[in-house]
Amino acid sequence: MNLWQRMNSKEDPRVYENKDGHLVRSLKVKDFLALGVGTIVSASIFTLPGEVAAKHTGPAVAISFILAAIAAGLVAFAYAEMAAAMPFAGSAYSWINVVLGEFWGWVAGWALLAEYFIALAFVGSGLSANFRALIAPLGWKLPASLSNAFGNNGGIIDIISLVSILLVALLIGHGVSRAARVENALVVLKVLAILLFIAVGVFAIKKVNFTPFIPKYKMTANGPFGGWQGIYAGVSMIFLSYIGFDSIAANSAEAINPQKTMPRGILGSLAIAVTLFVGVSLVLIGIMPYQKYANSAEPVGLALRFAGHPIVAIIVQTIAVLGMFTALIGMSMAGSRLIYSFGRDGMLPKWLGKLNADRRPNNALWTLTIVAILLGAFFPFSMLSQLVSAGTLIAFMFVSLGIYKLRPREGKDIDDPSFKMPFYPVLPALGFMAALIVFLGLDYQAKLYAGIWFILGLIIYFSYGVRHSILNKQNKYN
Repeated sequence: MNLWQRMNSKEDPRVYENKDGHLVRSLKVKDFLALGVGTIVSASIFTLPGEVAAKHTGPAVAISFILAAIAAGLVAFAYAEMAAAMPFAGSAYSWINVVLGEFWGWVAGWALLAEYFIALAFVGSGLSANFRALIAPLGWKLPASLSNAFGNNGGIIDIISLVSILLVALLIGHGVSRAARVENALVVLKVLAILLFIAVGVFAIKKVNFTPFIPKYKMTANGPFGGWQGIYAGVSMIFLSYIGFDSIAANSAEAINPQKTMPRGILGSLAIAVTLFVGVSLVLIGIMPYQKYANSAEPVGLALRFAGHPIVAIIVQTIAVLGMFTALIGMSMAGSRLIYSFGRDGMLPKWLGKLNADRRPNNALWTLTIVAILLGAFFPFSMLSQLVSAGTLIAFMFVSLGIYKLRPREGKDIDDPSFKMPFYPVLPALGFMAALIVFLGLDYQAKLYAGIWFILGLIIYFSYGVRHSILNKQNKYN
């Protein structure tokens, strides 16, 4: 078998069914809804609407959220069918391995891995910054050495970020059902905080703040502002918020009745998330002129204080900090399952694919945790953050196109799922185009770092993965 044939070898879905059958199936629809909403509606709902409005869209930020949700929704339909047909750990990596071949699965999985490593470290540092801002009025302040990443403003280590990520790893290490219970409670609390903001803020809305709804286009130091150009720039910036539904799919091997659970969890969480995002963005802009949100790390708190509700601001911001744990839980669960699937297939060292005595992939979990902590300690996130959107969009394009290879095999060697992407064969193409259009809207740095990450993935695949792949070893001896 030559190299090209080895790269395009397809995994037998029955192999994944057997390997992932050792994982404990304990997650229900409500768990996946909480997992999805908790990851999608993370810290960004309290920060992103004000930032995007000030930089790119003005009052039309709600349009950017809706357009980003439509683009994400097209891909979510493809995810729902894939997850129902192939409820395997590793989501896009495992699916593409089955329908397109090992190399393409590796590319999609490697792109997603950037999301989980970096986003986990980001949310940890964001939680730390918000927590420190919350306790500052009480006169409590950590020294700079324990507040910032190494070499940044006198920092040695961000201790709150480190402890937060460790606590989440310990929780998940004791079982996803226990982590799911904590996730469910925190998500309910966070949604109540968002609804409290909307309920209080709606009475402070002033119509004048929505005029003009779409400001006139102009070029600024931050890029395009106003017009449809600004709305498009806003979509590329916002899309990062909607990528959380991959965290649902990555845990599909632990779903009870995945045929029904996965589509409901993926599509339901996205529908809840877009409703909350649009509601918050409209109220936020209605309370206060969008220009005032420029460079504000906490626009929701700023708006509530402006409207004369400082106590509500403290309540919402406190819950926002607690709510960030939902994103940490979701990304830790999904990222560890992706790394486990790499080890399961021999693409990375096999010990990463081992389960402990309780049938949990804790080797992969602690690898993810340690790398995320190191990233948070040493690397400049303003540069690396761009990888999160870029990497995920690449995986989204693969999954959308993968539907064309999946559909002819359903009911044959792959289960015929109860949910199927509607308007086939048109919708998969639209999903691919939507992800591509958003990808093209990312700035130059995003594409540059995605290229560097891709080259690193190629080096690992050709120097290690293709030689240690269990699939290729089996084909060699067959």
